[in-house]
Amino acid sequence: MNAKKKFDHSNDLVLLPLGGVGEIGMNCYCYGIGPVESREWLMVDLGVKFGDETEPGIDIVLPELGTIISERRRLSGLVLTHAHEDHLGAVAWLWPQLRCPVYCTPFAAAILAGKLKERGLDEDVPVRIKAVGSRFAVGSFNLEFVSVTHSIPEPTAVLIETKQGRVLHSGDWKIDRTPVMGDHFDERRFREIGELGVDALVCDSTNVLRQGFSVSEAEVSASLWRIVAEAKGRIAITTFASHVERISSAVAAARKAGREVVIAGRAMRQTIEAARTCGYLRDAGSFLDEEAFGYLPPDKIMLLCTGSQGEPRAAIARIAEDTHPNIALDEGDLVVFSSKTIPGNEKAVSAVHNNLASLGVDVITSDDALVHTSGHPRQDELKLLYGWLNPRAVIPMHGEPRHLLRHVEFAEASGIGETLMAENGDLIRLAPGPAQIVDEMPAGRLHVDGKLIVPAIEGPARFRRKLSFAGIVVVSLVIDAKGTLVSDIEIVADGLPAGLDEKLKAAADEAYESMPRPRRQNDGTIIEMVRTAIRRAADAEWGKKPICQVLLHRL
Repeated sequence: MNAKKKFDHSNDLVLLPLGGVGEIGMNCYCYGIGPVESREWLMVDLGVKFGDETEPGIDIVLPELGTIISERRRLSGLVLTHAHEDHLGAVAWLWPQLRCPVYCTPFAAAILAGKLKERGLDEDVPVRIKAVGSRFAVGSFNLEFVSVTHSIPEPTAVLIETKQGRVLHSGDWKIDRTPVMGDHFDERRFREIGELGVDALVCDSTNVLRQGFSVSEAEVSASLWRIVAEAKGRIAITTFASHVERISSAVAAARKAGREVVIAGRAMRQTIEAARTCGYLRDAGSFLDEEAFGYLPPDKIMLLCTGSQGEPRAAIARIAEDTHPNIALDEGDLVVFSSKTIPGNEKAVSAVHNNLASLGVDVITSDDALVHTSGHPRQDELKLLYGWLNPRAVIPMHGEPRHLLRHVEFAEASGIGETLMAENGDLIRLAPGPAQIVDEMPAGRLHVDGKLIVPAIEGPARFRRKLSFAGIVVVSLVIDAKGTLVSDIEIVADGLPAGLDEKLKAAADEAYESMPRPRRQNDGTIIEMVRTAIRRAADAEWGKKPICQVLLHRL
């Protein structure tokens, strides 16, 4: 691996990852060409992550784009490899800071359109639709959408050609020889690109820990058909809302088994609508509304719903809690989790499983049967791609540090001459010359808190974490000009065990009365004395120091 050194190269092809390196999700990769003072930028993908238990109240996490925003007049465009949230979900939130053209395939454009409309940007963002396989120019970058296979329609790799060098940005991919829908993996074109010469392959690392080849979606489809055919009562299948192939497989199984299909979940309905707009799912037939679920015989109905990751407001979570307004499952019914649990969601998913079990509902997961396959390449698929492209360098992306490190080791063992393990914010020279980290740029996160974008590090989630651990005490003092208490000190404690209020009030009284009158003229001194006394008293009685806010009123 190469040590970092001060950037002094004036006309290189560089890569600046601002998300997706060292983490799963929030993909954002910026390619630059030309001298530093006039560098032209191309952004590839602009995705989100979803908040976890360490970010209370935060649903969405965005990449912080300060470096590119400061140079946005030289940002030629944003290219989207496909329509997954972790690749385009941030566009509607951050485009107003970029104001550049957006290039994507028809299906990605259909998904993006709904998100832009929700933010009131549907008439503002210039979306330029390009078919899979098309070649087009964005500023000084010559690009091509190369067909790959993944768990969503129209996934693409992006060939980036410049005067400085040629890069293949893989996007999310696997090699599926028998996809259920859409184009095949364009092996012929990858071989042709390899013959042209590839300076760098910037490559998906998500499944690098696994040997062999990933399972075809066709095998999952056959397995789902067997499960649906054998089900005696109601059956529900929950999967990723964006997984159109899986939706197609589940619907086909239901139709063959003589079952009607009910759709539950706004995100899934939006995906189905976008898919049909682009020519997919045309032969899936009509779907029933949620209200119809309880009116058909158990062996004549299948539910297709959201919530495979344990999202508390999603359909399957509410069904499991028996709180869904239209849908209920009974003992002997079956729920299939046709998905993989994303790291960090294990507790939430397990809670849904247990709630279903409490209802007497059977559950099948990918641990029990072939009901899911990954959309990312295993080691043998990576080897094939290396062989077709013969890249001078491989830059791992889209993975946690353990994935990136293993990808570096795997690439080296596979005969790749140059590779490196980068972090978000590293400026990587790709060409000409050896791949090397040559500088560091600011990179961070933003939180979507309700309708607002707020800082991640010093934002409200940090306060909420503290609040969830030890609660809060609010103290109110009213004093006159001489520093005498006009009324009793009042305390409101929230999130603390019962019975502490009086002891905390006594501590505040004692702290204030012990304070010399000259010191009572300084508001800051009073506030800090009372705050410290409250926290010490709570620690002595309870073993925890709550957040303490002191409100001082002078008459």
